[in-house]
Amino acid sequence: MNSSYVANTLNATTLPPPINPPSFGLSCFTMTLGGLSNLSAQGILAKSYVRFRQRSKAPFLLLVGALLLTDLAGNLIPGAFALHLHLGQSRRHRVAAGMRDTTEPAGMFCQLFGASLVFFGLCPLLLGSAMAVERCMGITQPLLHSALITVAHMRLAVLLLSSLALLLAGLPLMDVDSYTTQFPGTWCFLTVHGPLSTADTSLALTFSGLGLTALSLFLICNTLSRLALTSSSPLRSLDVEMMAQLTVITMVSCVCWSPFLVSSSSHTVRQSERLVLLGLRMATWNQILDPWVYILLRRAVLRRCQIWSTKKCNCSFAT
Repeated sequence: MNSSYVANTLNATTLPPPINPPSFGLSCFTMTLGGLSNLSAQGILAKSYVRFRQRSKAPFLLLVGALLLTDLAGNLIPGAFALHLHLGQSRRHRVAAGMRDTTEPAGMFCQLFGASLVFFGLCPLLLGSAMAVERCMGITQPLLHSALITVAHMRLAVLLLSSLALLLAGLPLMDVDSYTTQFPGTWCFLTVHGPLSTADTSLALTFSGLGLTALSLFLICNTLSRLALTSSSPLRSLDVEMMAQLTVITMVSCVCWSPFLVSSSSHTVRQSERLVLLGLRMATWNQILDPWVYILLRRAVLRRCQIWSTKKCNCSFAT
């Protein structure tokens, strides 16, 4: 998700500029940074997959690739919706000169915008939890992992998890519910404020519940994997590399997504609106930070850091 999904609250008495320059500039910057980061990580990943496609790392790399592709699309597609909304406000400002712009996104536009946020928000969390489960099995049950976890099975898992996210995102488009404009009127999402129907509450709680369950799986599986790694000797550098990447991805996901998932299931109108807005702003950085975790925590980079720290320690002892 891109940070352009949100805009400043409209002033009650004066017409704001058609495009807020800092907000619009930041939106373009984060879209560009997120796109370039994900493309760079995809290039590095492609080289690694060629080297490890016949080894136990291949299923993990497949999941990482699916996560990075989802992050790339989640950065560009909802971001394009948001930039279109910015430009639409500019056009309406020129047409309604001197009048406060209170126009909301068009119906179908809002539905597609909301569906993209739900899908590209939930899909990375589900894929990340699958990565945690795969590594937990690989470390704690290596024989079972080699028998059950194959590239073909991981492709099927990616398809099933993506289909689950797509199903939830598509339910409002099939008249089960509808996406509505959210505070301050510059993005669309599931109905989480005001009078709520049973369908409204059920979909919002399902989205939050699936996301929080995925984060819980992250934490549980990573804890079990770390305990198994610390008790094993010697440590394989490959396992250390994958666990380092997965641990930091878990931390990034928890920090970025927990506020939004918790606040979007709350229904205290004014306070919750502002909390959801703040949570969305935090969640937008998840797709930008994920590729940098993979880029910076590769084995080659970790080895250079280890060599540098060893030299630093030797120098300090020598002095």
